[in-house]
Amino acid sequence: MELEKLQKIIAEVLNVDSHEVTMETTFVEDLGADSLDIFQIIMGIEEEFDIEIPTEEAEKIVSVGDAVEEIKKLIG
Repeated sequence: MELEKLQKIIAEVLNVDSHEVTMETTFVEDLGADSLDIFQIIMGIEEEFDIEIPTEEAEKIVSVGDAVEEIKKLIG
């Protein structure tokens, strides 16, 4: 469920097909995201899941899988 919501957020921010986004997809290398794109994705995640990702944790998120794990950690 987290992955599907995340795919939607990423597709909207980066204008990519959500089916291209997998757990192994990296934001910078695979999707060409820059720091502003990643910031917008993090903000979208925080809004969608009603969580707050600490800056030091957000900096460690490089792949979709990393983001899913962080979401699961924060929503319990």
